[in-house]
Amino acid sequence: MDRISTGEKFLIVPPGYEGEVPDEYFVLRTNTYGNWVIWRGFQVDGSTKQAVDTTKKIFRMYPLSKKDNPPKMNFVNMSGRFTNTIHRMDFEIFEEINKVVQAEPSYGQNPEILGTFASIGIVKGQPFNPDARMKKLLSEAAEVGSVTVRTIMSQPRDKGFYLFPGKSEVWTNPFVGGSHQFLVDGAHVLDGRAAVHFFATGITPAMAAKIIGKGSKYAAAYLDADGNPYDGSKTYKVNVPKNPPAKDFWSFTLYDNQTRAMLQTDQQFPGIDNNKPGMKKNSDGSYDVYFGPRAPKGQKNNWIQTVPGKGWNMLFRLYGPLDPWFDKTWYPGDPELVK
Repeated sequence: MDRISTGEKFLIVPPGYEGEVPDEYFVLRTNTYGNWVIWRGFQVDGSTKQAVDTTKKIFRMYPLSKKDNPPKMNFVNMSGRFTNTIHRMDFEIFEEINKVVQAEPSYGQNPEILGTFASIGIVKGQPFNPDARMKKLLSEAAEVGSVTVRTIMSQPRDKGFYLFPGKSEVWTNPFVGGSHQFLVDGAHVLDGRAAVHFFATGITPAMAAKIIGKGSKYAAAYLDADGNPYDGSKTYKVNVPKNPPAKDFWSFTLYDNQTRAMLQTDQQFPGIDNNKPGMKKNSDGSYDVYFGPRAPKGQKNNWIQTVPGKGWNMLFRLYGPLDPWFDKTWYPGDPELVK
């Protein structure tokens, strides 16, 4: 990777690499051959143009062998294109897992999880060829597992998931105990680990750590204040109290329960943030944000569209979170059905 605007260069070195490592690179050694990079840009005055243009200007990725003559980057524009990021929820999920196990070095994986895979016939260097009995069992397991993990994420029994105990039974964060390793008193919180890796594409230590004024913090909600799942044909409201503890900004984004992708609607983006021009602020300094198939009268600038017949969930994000978020003296209102 190459940040040409500042001259910073990063070299991703795969397992077993014994070649030259030039002095001008920050070296990142990985335990896997397959790696990917998350690059996040922000809107400016409601437009993504500046973020897109800046990315195209400063970001380069190419093989080390071509460092003296880097090829032109091919940026693929996915805006407006539907994408489904969810894994298979039937027997084929085990075929997906087997491909990863065969392709990657074993030391790049968790030994406990590799042992679980081995118990069902997924072993590096060996064919995965379950007989009819095992295939039936695995097919049933995939169905049960997919339903279970959706339920854990949407309505967890473990009270440790809830961000504001005694104040809300809606807003959750699966980093139970504040650990990105899902550890509480030395034990793995397996439900939390399953929930995160179903719901999200990836995690970092920063997502669970307390970092004042930097990064972002998340609160997920699958249910309204009455404990009911969201109905795409109905309208809901969330009150964001005054003085949100965000050094940068706050936002809502809606996601499709089935695909995990952002909800596909007539709006360009199924989200809103407090930088949006024309957002209405209440007289007490709070905001009311609406979610429904049509904007309530006079609330178009405070509204995110939903789809009748389609289930959805929401993420509330704080960018640059401040102390009141961590000490729980400030929290968003529960999503209320507008009758």
